[in-house]
Amino acid sequence: MPQTDPLRVAALYHFCRFDDCATLRIGLDRVCRDHGVRGTLLLAQEGINGTIAANPAGIDAVLAHIRALPGCATLEAKFSTAATMPFHRLKVRIKREIVTMGQPDIDPLLSVGTYVDPHDWNALIADPQTIVIDTRNDYEVAVGSFAGAVDPHTRSFREFPAWFRANREALLAGKAKVAMFCTGGIRCEKSTAFLRAEGVEQVYHLKGGILKYLEDVPAQDSLWQGECFVFDQRVSVGHGLAQGTHALCHACRMPVSPIDTRSPLYEPGVSCPACHAERTDAQREAYRERHRQEALASAQGRAHVGAVLPDQAQASR
Repeated sequence: MPQTDPLRVAALYHFCRFDDCATLRIGLDRVCRDHGVRGTLLLAQEGINGTIAANPAGIDAVLAHIRALPGCATLEAKFSTAATMPFHRLKVRIKREIVTMGQPDIDPLLSVGTYVDPHDWNALIADPQTIVIDTRNDYEVAVGSFAGAVDPHTRSFREFPAWFRANREALLAGKAKVAMFCTGGIRCEKSTAFLRAEGVEQVYHLKGGILKYLEDVPAQDSLWQGECFVFDQRVSVGHGLAQGTHALCHACRMPVSPIDTRSPLYEPGVSCPACHAERTDAQREAYRERHRQEALASAQGRAHVGAVLPDQAQASR
């Protein structure tokens, strides 16, 4: 039967202690497949992280399974909807970290910043004593951010500790508070723990991340500018978590704005202004052939696995 009701998308993470990720992965993979769930779930000794999509009953079944795992009873998820399945396949994988910062001594279970409810966030970041830092990567920040937030211009979360140490003096000059935010909250669990370990006392982060803010705060009251990049085929969302206007360049996997699509360097499935100069003619021809195959598969009602998004996803939260 064709899909008529909106699919539910669940973004989740939870820090806890897992001793046997291999066994947990088997059970989690099975319950996802039994209920037609797609997306990515990452398991590590420090917990679980991921984004999945299915019909509401399927999502409920997977969340019930996760909450029954050791230490996961209080796991929360952020929900949105999608008209079509935003993932091509299911991936349940074991990683060293559920969000890679490369700081093994940082433990969010021991020390994190102060959580700030989305409805209280505006007052905090409007305070002249607050420095606001976007902990996401450069291509995410380019899609949208909070007014006045500092962009670290990092290409991966691993770069954040070195960036902060190199810029600490300038960042904290005349400021008493540090407020940080990310897509769903997970990166801020580690970034605030890191700043606390670096001796910064008044550290705050947006509870539930940008997604919760866009869900809870009306557009007329919002300090958010632009859209929020998400790691699935929707590419970006706006206020109310409605699907945004960005597309995805399937050559470099970067977001493409409506303005970018009017550039002579943009060719759907082949290139965009960000990557055109970095690809050869031979590579672009290969991308054209892949794009043709994807269009053919779509016309025939088949999935084309070559279009799968890379595993950048869960670095993101």
